[in-house]
Amino acid sequence: MDLRPIPPRDYTDETKPLAPRGVRIVLLAVGLVCVALGAAGVVTPVLPTTPFLLVAAACFARASPRFYQRLLANPTFGPLIRDWREQRAIPRRAKIAAIAAITATIGSSVVFFVEPWWLDALLVATGVTLCTWLWRQRTLEGDYPSDPKRR
Repeated sequence: MDLRPIPPRDYTDETKPLAPRGVRIVLLAVGLVCVALGAAGVVTPVLPTTPFLLVAAACFARASPRFYQRLLANPTFGPLIRDWREQRAIPRRAKIAAIAAITATIGSSVVFFVEPWWLDALLVATGVTLCTWLWRQRTLEGDYPSDPKRR
């Protein structure tokens, strides 16, 4: 068994022609905000991680090949983004974990923390919408098929 680290793949060939300078600055700012929100989503289950990272990848593809490369080469986020881009699917393990986390977080918020009934209803509606969207997405049977280290 070869335990040497796998060199990162170069994804710069997937970037689109760079946008004009003003647009690049806006796309870069939006991409960085989306990465921050995606990272916050890792520890805050109500905030989805993958959609923010997909938007960040799209922004970086037009604004900064270097940031695009770093995002797709990231060992945590890269496989999810590549799987979505290549197959438009979510790994079963990630889907189950996300639905469980959303259900637990929103359920505990409704039961223990939120007072107004209309806010409870809004939280439940948001959770049901998110879980339904996740459930309806195509499922990958393996954990992270695009990650060569996990094959």
